[in-house]
Amino acid sequence: MKPHLHSTMWFRKVCWYSFHCLTLLLLGVMPILLILKSRFRCNKLHDGSSLPHVIFKKITLNQSSPETTFVAARQPISLSLKMQRHHVSAMLFLTFCFRIVLVSAQGQPQQHVIDQHWYPGTATWYGDPEGDGSTGGACGYGTLVDVKPLRARVGAVGPALYRNGEGCGVCYKVKCLDHSICAKRAVTVIITDECPGCPSDRTHFDLSGAAFGRMAVAGENGQLRNRGEIPVIYRRTPCLYAGKKIAFQVNEGSTPFWLSLLVEFEDGDGDIGSMHIQEAGSSEWVQMNHLWGANWCIIGGPLRGPFSVKLSTSTGRSLTAKDVIPSNWSPKATYTSRINFLP
Repeated sequence: MKPHLHSTMWFRKVCWYSFHCLTLLLLGVMPILLILKSRFRCNKLHDGSSLPHVIFKKITLNQSSPETTFVAARQPISLSLKMQRHHVSAMLFLTFCFRIVLVSAQGQPQQHVIDQHWYPGTATWYGDPEGDGSTGGACGYGTLVDVKPLRARVGAVGPALYRNGEGCGVCYKVKCLDHSICAKRAVTVIITDECPGCPSDRTHFDLSGAAFGRMAVAGENGQLRNRGEIPVIYRRTPCLYAGKKIAFQVNEGSTPFWLSLLVEFEDGDGDIGSMHIQEAGSSEWVQMNHLWGANWCIIGGPLRGPFSVKLSTSTGRSLTAKDVIPSNWSPKATYTSRINFLP
């Protein structure tokens, strides 16, 4: 996880809101200036100090002239009407601008922010002391857990975080609390497995031996593992797979009447809240069903590719991979998109 990731996400949000606030402010100042300008012109005319030079000369020379009196009386009335028109135009303009900004703000998809508060939990480890964890796992990532970027960063969790497979792919920072043996840094782990024997009355992580040992200060990895279960604090953190784009693995057994997909390398939230698929030549998005772990499927047919896939995360973020699965797709093949949630 790059340390500037959180600041980048917050910087984008601040820039977006600042842009709209500044736009509203600037557009609101313009009509106000028009109103002030018209009031200033009218006030100067009423006190006679700034009447047009020609009219003022006529009044001085021919004060009894009806024509001159008529012209001098009409001039303030004309400016007063102009001032009223400025008032109306300014209010209409301001209302119009406000509507534009309001519609623009409403057009932004409402998204929930990942809760990054620290919470208490416990942790154990499994497998070889310096191992990468078990192969595969209940999420269905298979051999991906044995290679980078997942290698040695995997973890299993209890029911509270596994959520019947909907918690697969989520990233967490886990930190042990004993300062005599634990480092100040936290280890980042990716949920790839379920821990059926983990306690259900609290949040528990069962980490790979390598990930567990990384929470210790230098040279104390073995001593920390010897303690078995330890108290920890944890928080959710955005996933980041540098240089990776979202990929879709067509699961073994898929046919034109039953298509099952596994999502890989999803930046950001890491999980999937819902998944839709669109066939070739169709404008309809069909919702896929959560099968197990990180696997989703659709029953129909015959299904015709290429397929576009739309992903939505648990926090409301969504993206669409257009024609990511070709018409000549095959089971056990993986197709990589050109997009991801984070740049």
